[in-house]
Amino acid sequence: MNHLHSSLSSEMMEKARLELNENPDTLHQDIQQVRDMIVTRPDIGFLRTDDDFILRFLRARKFDQLETFRLLAQYFQFRQQNLDMFQSFKVDDLGIKRALMDGFPGVLESPDQHGRKILILFASNWDQSRNSFIDILRAILLSLEVLIENPELQINGFILIIDWSNFSFKQASKLTPNILKLAIEGLQDSFPARFGGIHFVNQPWYIHAMYTIIKPFLKDKTRKRIFLHGNNLNSLHQLILPECLPSEFGGTLPPYDMGMWARTLLGPDYTDETEYTLTYDALHVRENCGGGDKDMMKRSQSTVETGTLRQTDRESSTPLLALD
Repeated sequence: MNHLHSSLSSEMMEKARLELNENPDTLHQDIQQVRDMIVTRPDIGFLRTDDDFILRFLRARKFDQLETFRLLAQYFQFRQQNLDMFQSFKVDDLGIKRALMDGFPGVLESPDQHGRKILILFASNWDQSRNSFIDILRAILLSLEVLIENPELQINGFILIIDWSNFSFKQASKLTPNILKLAIEGLQDSFPARFGGIHFVNQPWYIHAMYTIIKPFLKDKTRKRIFLHGNNLNSLHQLILPECLPSEFGGTLPPYDMGMWARTLLGPDYTDETEYTLTYDALHVRENCGGGDKDMMKRSQSTVETGTLRQTDRESSTPLLALD
């Protein structure tokens, strides 16, 4: 067995073959052909070009070598163009750590029915006096860097659920087109992850307005994978089984523990009350999203009964999405 497949089951290898056009017999040749294209972009510093690293980009682009190289180049170009975002790109950076402690992002321990890792964001938890949007984006990108080390997630991909309950008009006004475009560039255009769906729930009218503004920046494939459920949790359950979801989304799992992913990255001695630091090393963080002391669990702010409709506050004192 190829060493690049040593951690994969035969079922997972077959899925990669069927869905991603992955061929174990030509794998090293595919990787080398992408690597050979690097000389065509001397303006970009390709800081990592090992087989494992290039393979995740091939999987993200279904082994289309030209598209793979384009994504690889955009990955490093995005980092060159936004040096301030990645200068202290580690879990003990104060901004990243605060975002993680506040649940940005949340990462469910169990995958969905298709093996996709579920990321969740409770938008109303954004305390704008504590976390900048850029730090939240950095925490999401850092989390994805950790998760994408898992070959199964390179194949199965991710699901993102954003709960807009109680996300105020005033909070929404901080989501300017410039920073939303930055997020799209970082996640859609410059990261080797397969997103099988982006689900909005309980979104107010001004989030629909925001979506209209960012729609031109989205690829057609991305637009087709964005689902606006509103208060209709049944439509969400048609795509993600309730058995895979916490109670906040009408699922059968317990309410999501907002500190779980932070404890996974920061270490077992972390608590919500302790200023604890530990240098991040993605290669040493494994798929251990396990519990922790229940007494120190920080719950999400939007727990509801299955099917319950939730109201959003609709402040109107701040102009919507101020254009830069």
